[in-house]
Amino acid sequence: MSKPLSSSPKGGGRRPSPVRKVLSLPPHLMHLYDDFITKNAHQVSQIESGLRSLTYIIPGRFRDAEIASESIHSGVQLLSLYHDTLLRNALALSSKLPSSLSAAAPQIPPSPHSRYTRFWTAKSALYRRVAYVLQIVNYVQLLCEMAAKRRGEERARWRVVILLEAIKAFCRLLLLRITKARPLVTPVLPERDPIPDEPPAAEEEAELRAMMEEDDVVDRTAGGMNGHAAGPNGEWTMPRTGMSLPSLPAPGDISGYLLARVLTADDIKPATKLLNQLQGSAQAAEVLHILAPLIYAVALARSVKKGRKTSWSPWLIGLAVELAARQLRDRGLRTTPLEREEWSRRGWAMGWWTMRGAFYENVTKGMVAGVRRRMPSLVAGILEDYEYLWENYYFSTSA
Repeated sequence: MSKPLSSSPKGGGRRPSPVRKVLSLPPHLMHLYDDFITKNAHQVSQIESGLRSLTYIIPGRFRDAEIASESIHSGVQLLSLYHDTLLRNALALSSKLPSSLSAAAPQIPPSPHSRYTRFWTAKSALYRRVAYVLQIVNYVQLLCEMAAKRRGEERARWRVVILLEAIKAFCRLLLLRITKARPLVTPVLPERDPIPDEPPAAEEEAELRAMMEEDDVVDRTAGGMNGHAAGPNGEWTMPRTGMSLPSLPAPGDISGYLLARVLTADDIKPATKLLNQLQGSAQAAEVLHILAPLIYAVALARSVKKGRKTSWSPWLIGLAVELAARQLRDRGLRTTPLEREEWSRRGWAMGWWTMRGAFYENVTKGMVAGVRRRMPSLVAGILEDYEYLWENYYFSTSA
């Protein structure tokens, strides 16, 4: 009888796989990495931006360059998603510190998008899980399509495309239900908050301390605030009450200092009120908007299967569904800044239809070729490399 596959080698258990070794790293190493990210947020953001920029010039440089480029891009995006979570948790923790420790710089009010997505991420564990799945699929979808195409099976590639579009549609429908029929926002997770300016260098800090000591001498001589002390962040402690006064802004930044402390109606509005609930035709319009990419992908796959790559039918079907969704939307649901922002984003996203299907093959492709001929050789080469992606990969022009 043959040896069972689960039998262990002599002298110990089953040899751990490389993935298992990585996942079983000591917790203190992960804590060290997390501390490094939270303490070097500026440098981490710069490294991420540099790696993303690198992926823009890799395509066409060598064989299978598009897969290498997309692998780097997907990896950076996934790592950035983890970094966003770390920095968001660190910011939430710092906001709970005493005011004397967190008054170094004025806090910028979060955007409506950030407030709304933070609320649902914190309130609903299901929303958080579904949103992470949706974001991860968005980051790896083109890489998955490239891997399927590399196997040389066109039918398998379109199966992967339809499967990924179905997963995204299912996640969006779940989010629509979780948020009680409120329109979806993009992205569905909170974006990274602006990173505060780095603390002054040692020389600047010493110079600032010397200026504060001079002011202290003047105040003591004038008999003003005797015995007052300057805190580490520039705040002043009153001798009688012990209360601290915040540091004053720089003379050239008074407007920004005041605007950062102005509260608008949307700043005090509950997060759930930042988007109106959809009803009737408006809810049907949102469902159509969610299903439009899946409908287009299915129609395009059937057309390609029949050998009609330049057929107008899939393009017209997908665009008609998208336009019907826009037509059915209640125009009264633009009363909040977040709704107007999302409507504007979806309007600009409609421009991607000029890069898809029959419209690209019959119209845009010729225009791109004409522009490429008039461009310098370097720009023309980059444009030609991207033209290969637009012609051969569905997700390269996905909104």
